[in-house]
Amino acid sequence: MKYGYARVSTVSQELEVQKKALENESCEVIYSEKFTGTKTDRPKLKELLTMLKEGDTLVVTKLDRLARNTVEGIEIVKSLFDKNVRVHVLNVGLLEDTTMGRFFLTTLLAVAEMERNLIVERTQEGKAIARQREDFREGRPNKFSKKQVEHALGLLEDHSYKQVEEITGISKSTLIRAKKKYMR
Repeated sequence: MKYGYARVSTVSQELEVQKKALENESCEVIYSEKFTGTKTDRPKLKELLTMLKEGDTLVVTKLDRLARNTVEGIEIVKSLFDKNVRVHVLNVGLLEDTTMGRFFLTTLLAVAEMERNLIVERTQEGKAIARQREDFREGRPNKFSKKQVEHALGLLEDHSYKQVEEITGISKSTLIRAKKKYMR
């Protein structure tokens, strides 16, 4: 039987592209989840790994969808090879339980782990540089300016939250938070 596994790291990312690729590869069952690759506990992957038996094929779009680092990737693939399960990585091909196949797997996983680590390093460097600015604020920027929020709060004197939301586009929850903030 051919099983597919799709994973994205954040809730805002979409699984559809991976699922479509797995469907095009004729996977009969597709497991998918939105779980960061840095977590070792990925429930759907665990479930899938227990389902696989001799003669089955596991298909993933990219190797980094399956493992978070080199060691974990080698462990997962080795356990699948031990059960005589084939591993097909769409952007690489069928992994083989041979000396060259294991070398290729280790190399690919090491490169994927390095790429992930470089992204983390660059992100941290960027944050460190940004923190040096006086106006730095962690998180997403405010959607509305202080002036817009103050105007909306002023409108609350004569209008309901719902009316102010319709007039300004500022949600009731944002207005309530702003009201609490300015009342301190």
